[in-house]
Amino acid sequence: MKTLIKTTFALLLVVGFYLNTSANAIYVSKTKGDNKNDGSKNSPVKEIDKAIQLVTAGGEIHIAEGVYSGTFDIGYLESDKPIKMYGSYNIDFTKRDIVNTPTIFQPDNASGGKSRKAFLKFTKDIDGTIIDGILFDMGMRNAYSTKEGFVDGVEGGRFLQPTELPPVGNSSVTEPIIQFVSACNGGDVTIQNCVFVNGASFGIQAGLRSGTFKVLNNVFISNRMAGIEIYGTCPSTGGPNTMSLCGKVEIAYNTILFTWSRLKDFGDMGYGVRVMTKCEYNIHHNIIGGSILAGVDHSKFNKNEWVKMDNNIFFVNKQADFFYTPASNTKLNLMVSQFGDLELASTTGNKAEIPKNIPVNKAYLEGFLSARYSEQVDYDANSPSNQWREAMGMNKQGKIQSTASMFMNRYPWKESLLLFNAVAGCGAQQMK
Repeated sequence: MKTLIKTTFALLLVVGFYLNTSANAIYVSKTKGDNKNDGSKNSPVKEIDKAIQLVTAGGEIHIAEGVYSGTFDIGYLESDKPIKMYGSYNIDFTKRDIVNTPTIFQPDNASGGKSRKAFLKFTKDIDGTIIDGILFDMGMRNAYSTKEGFVDGVEGGRFLQPTELPPVGNSSVTEPIIQFVSACNGGDVTIQNCVFVNGASFGIQAGLRSGTFKVLNNVFISNRMAGIEIYGTCPSTGGPNTMSLCGKVEIAYNTILFTWSRLKDFGDMGYGVRVMTKCEYNIHHNIIGGSILAGVDHSKFNKNEWVKMDNNIFFVNKQADFFYTPASNTKLNLMVSQFGDLELASTTGNKAEIPKNIPVNKAYLEGFLSARYSEQVDYDANSPSNQWREAMGMNKQGKIQSTASMFMNRYPWKESLLLFNAVAGCGAQQMK
């Protein structure tokens, strides 16, 4: 009887495992996996969204090399629980190397007809989340012009806004690559050893209710709006004109290059890092260059004593290295040589220099340095159409043709990997 009970109990455990298929560690392989598998190392699933479904809160997802975009190429991933996601394993899950065996999250343009969301979105619980060793490339999901903004040696024309429909395919999806929505609960988050390339709206955009958010040792290249934007979401207490401190943000050892503006006129946005409100920021040992506007934006009136900015390298940020609004209606474009006069918590060791032989795509660099926006007005007050409008009491009209020589053209993702370990002691280093 005891033997029968033990056997029955063992069977129930096995059946229970398959009915409640969550686990502390799930393995994913595009080449060896199947979504009907249990997700063990020897029996991995095939897709990331399946792994998110199976893993327990706080559990680990280990991802082998390959290109992933969700089951049925849906083009996005969502989680309402904290997860630890480790990418760039070899096929046997014995080593990780983002340069030689990268895990690539790369939705295609067709996915824009199925969903229009941030590629990886966290919606509720986040405490303990880790994203490590993944290359995020949105370049195949974006739409690019076939008529304008071509640069010799760079594939395709300029980036098209969602309102600009391409002749074939879907319009661009202008959502962040990784997004932590404002409603997320608080907690610690780490994003490290990753690449964010060709993002149509922020590399990382996050609301932080409490805890510490670390962005460490990543490459951001050719993203729109800003590479990193993290803001506090806890309620303010203490009455009017007070600001609560929600949590801490550390942004360190990242390489952030070619951050583009919101529109092709280069008029607003285009920051490497945005200092938002209600958080302490420790921004150090980053390489920040080639921003359309400024390397760091500090214009949201966050408290100066909550901002440290040390040992960073700034270069060729077109408007300024640091955009600062100390008071309403006061806008300052500052360079590294002026940082000493800032009333921040710390501004030591920053440099204004172009790292020697930094391995960027030279054709892309030339296009960026030469990027120009122009407008041509076509207005004839005496044209037959305008004479008719005038006779009917209507306003006369003309046309404005605007062009950009380059605007967020697609950067070759393979070359973004060359930026790891490009400068000793600063920027993204070799993955450990």
